[in-house]
Amino acid sequence: MLCWSIPFVGWSQSIDHWEAVVLAENQWRYRAGNPQLPDTWNQPGFNDMSWDEGNGGFGYGDGDDNTIVSPTISLYLRKEFTLTNTAAIAALTLYADYDDAFVAYLNGEEIARANVGTPGTMPAYDEPSITWREAEMYEGGLPDPYIIPMEQLEGMLQSGTNTLAIQVHNTGVNSSDLSALFFLIAGVTDESMAYQPVPDWFVEPFTSSNLPVLVIDTQDEEIPDEPKIDGQLGIIDNGPGQLNALGDSFNGYNGQIGIELRGSSSLFFDKKSYSVETRLSNGDNNNVSLLGMPEENDWVLYGPFSDKSLMRNVLSFHIGRSMGRYAPRTRWCELLINGEYQGVYVLMEKIKRDNDRVDIARLRSEDIEGDELTGGYIFSVDRDEQGPSSGWDSPYTDAVFYKYQDPDYDELLPVQKSYIRNHFTAFETAMDQNPSAATYDQYLDIPSFVDYWIATEIFKHIDNFKLSFYMYKRKDSNGGKIHFGPLWDLNLAYGNFDFAQDPGPEGWSYIWVNLNFLRPFWVLDLSNDPALQEQINCRWNALRDGPLHTDSLLQFIDDNATLLADAQVRNFDRWPVLGEYVWPNSFVGNTYEEEVDFLKDWLVERLDWMDSNMIGTCTTASTADPEKRPTLLNVFPNPFQDAVTFYLTGTSHKQGQLVIYNVLGQPLQQYAIQRGIPTTYALQELTAGMYIYQLHLDGKVVETGKLIRE
Repeated sequence: MLCWSIPFVGWSQSIDHWEAVVLAENQWRYRAGNPQLPDTWNQPGFNDMSWDEGNGGFGYGDGDDNTIVSPTISLYLRKEFTLTNTAAIAALTLYADYDDAFVAYLNGEEIARANVGTPGTMPAYDEPSITWREAEMYEGGLPDPYIIPMEQLEGMLQSGTNTLAIQVHNTGVNSSDLSALFFLIAGVTDESMAYQPVPDWFVEPFTSSNLPVLVIDTQDEEIPDEPKIDGQLGIIDNGPGQLNALGDSFNGYNGQIGIELRGSSSLFFDKKSYSVETRLSNGDNNNVSLLGMPEENDWVLYGPFSDKSLMRNVLSFHIGRSMGRYAPRTRWCELLINGEYQGVYVLMEKIKRDNDRVDIARLRSEDIEGDELTGGYIFSVDRDEQGPSSGWDSPYTDAVFYKYQDPDYDELLPVQKSYIRNHFTAFETAMDQNPSAATYDQYLDIPSFVDYWIATEIFKHIDNFKLSFYMYKRKDSNGGKIHFGPLWDLNLAYGNFDFAQDPGPEGWSYIWVNLNFLRPFWVLDLSNDPALQEQINCRWNALRDGPLHTDSLLQFIDDNATLLADAQVRNFDRWPVLGEYVWPNSFVGNTYEEEVDFLKDWLVERLDWMDSNMIGTCTTASTADPEKRPTLLNVFPNPFQDAVTFYLTGTSHKQGQLVIYNVLGQPLQQYAIQRGIPTTYALQELTAGMYIYQLHLDGKVVETGKLIRE
């Protein structure tokens, strides 16, 4: 496949249509590679009149061959074709289906190679392929694409006669098969029809996007479930509102990565998700900012598949952040791996300890006693997939497994595992004996539970409180409480499931009786506690009047659907699941618009139902501030018309950074702000609508709020 170690240069002109300048079934000149041919055999003007003629494909007669050849270790092919107007050709791709290796030349210059020799060096006629490879098309597969960079084509193509020359290599003269099917397909900028129709299997290739483009190369090595393999990542990100074309340079990242598959049940989907680690050339972690997100080295490339709105995770994390909690940041992108288009993906932060992610103390190997031992730990209720040492079983609820997340089980020392296990078991024991505020207040950060409860009830996801249910513990010197979150893995939410429970927008998910055996027993105890229900009710009312207003959430969905308008078409061309059931869909829309409308309608009905049926009664002050801290940043007027003033107070920091984002999380403006000095900014360039502002102090996000321009 393509090598992406240097920025790929692709198409800059607008393509009107695609035509085949060479088809496999055309007539070719061919001969076996014995004896050695002169080095000029691949050049235009080479005399091939003594060669045989035949229609491709070529091989030993196993169903994909129009011309049968005798067993040979190599086969040489030449095809002359005529170009009427090279200026109208804006793209050229070689498609190859072969067994076992090949090198291709256009007018004497190498344009593609696979599984034989060293690039730039012509293999000897008797050189075997590096390994065996089976052809694909005779079993209904597709040929591999080899995109020819336009900068390479400049000066290579000739008006008039051109020559495509290919040498095909076998694993050995005694190999049971050989296959050679090659197509040369051009993107044409005008309306002329000078060549041949494209084959039925041809799909217009991906060339550009309004979304950032991620290009991964693993040198054709298959990406495993684990461990991570080496690869290269290039990111094309020209900024909001700009087109990102394959012809542009890698300006968002261009470096090494480790990559592996991620997921559990999603591993069975055709479209995979990946864990990615940015690395230095020596293999060490490389903390970098990707697509405007804070610097780190661990990332997730999530590929929505059963969620045909594509946005359930993105919407859920947005809701979490709107509540003032950390939830993974996300950015839409389109992905290519080894030259093959993979569709729409979400680049998002992996849950881990970090100042800009889960901001808790870093537990080190020397932290084995005293306050240092007491935090920070991230753990979850999850599957037991890595053995008993990866977590512990609840002694009070069958089938509930608490999994060490960060530090991972193989990083934690025995004394550290014992501490967090014993501490959490002490909480469960206390709740088993006395499920009251007197008990849970000692152990839990209740505002975080309230927000987590509300969020997961909005989603009504099938794995509520039982899978990917994250918690973390701070050091005793920092409160020592167990916090709930971050939110994670919410593709089976908003009615996108068809098993175990009613997927409709009515009903509380926390009381699904037949699933409680998979959930910690104390979830139901907490949810039924009158004092805690009062806090939930107060918090719900405050959120519904603010960041979780129905109109705001619908606007977020509409904005994302608009952003994805073109990319989703390519995604569903690549993965044609619209109108098809994909486990565990409860609704199957025939179009993307129907899938988005289902999500919106379901959400509206869910919010209305929760408004009418919210547990508890609010009789105390609102718990709208989850961190119980005063506002540091005064913003006025808000809403504003042309200018807005920001006033930083209540902090020892002399200055901070103010960042303004659109509702998709894309940064628009950044300003330095001084403590005690009201500063007015003219923001006429912002169109009417809602924006998000964040206050950063020492690189940490300490305050988030809405900004409205009228």
